[in-house]
Amino acid sequence: MSEALSPTRKRIVDAATKLFYAEGIGRVSVDAVAEKAGLTKRTLYYHFKSKDELIAAYLDGRDQPNIKQMAGWFEAAEGGVERKVEAIFTNLARVAKNPKWKGCGFLRTAAELASMPGHPAVKAGSRHKKNFETWLAGELSGHGVGEPQTLAREIVLLMDGAFSIMLIHRNPDYVEAAGHAAATLVRARSWQKD
Repeated sequence: MSEALSPTRKRIVDAATKLFYAEGIGRVSVDAVAEKAGLTKRTLYYHFKSKDELIAAYLDGRDQPNIKQMAGWFEAAEGGVERKVEAIFTNLARVAKNPKWKGCGFLRTAAELASMPGHPAVKAGSRHKKNFETWLAGELSGHGVGEPQTLAREIVLLMDGAFSIMLIHRNPDYVEAAGHAAATLVRARSWQKD
């Protein structure tokens, strides 16, 4: 059985995910993660060589579920591709209204590790952002939108900017405004294709 599929490893990552997202990586000790997982610290270190490796596993574990969720919002939206892109932002605004919402875990972790650009968790966050951008570019291309790679990058900038400002103001209106801007960009690229 692969270590990634180990039930104990999954239990540790699940506990870390809850704690790291709620409190931040710097405020959560390995002892706290072990306790939340109902395991000893020794068992945790058997599965993860360091807290750094555990933080990266937390983010890697969020990559595909987050993209799948956004892809679901995109697919479920009615209307043209600009409405589908805007739906991602509309749903993010809805999620951000939940009192337990703490922002983008990838960005929050990168901010905590800003002085450590080679950290495995920063690399995991970078992979996630690139994976989302690549997925979005593929969707835009499939819908006949011009310059899909450039547009996907611009939309990621709008999204991450909205995430950042929402952490400061705690106001999901910013992500909705970013969604309107993203839809405008998509419409402009769609017209260029005609």
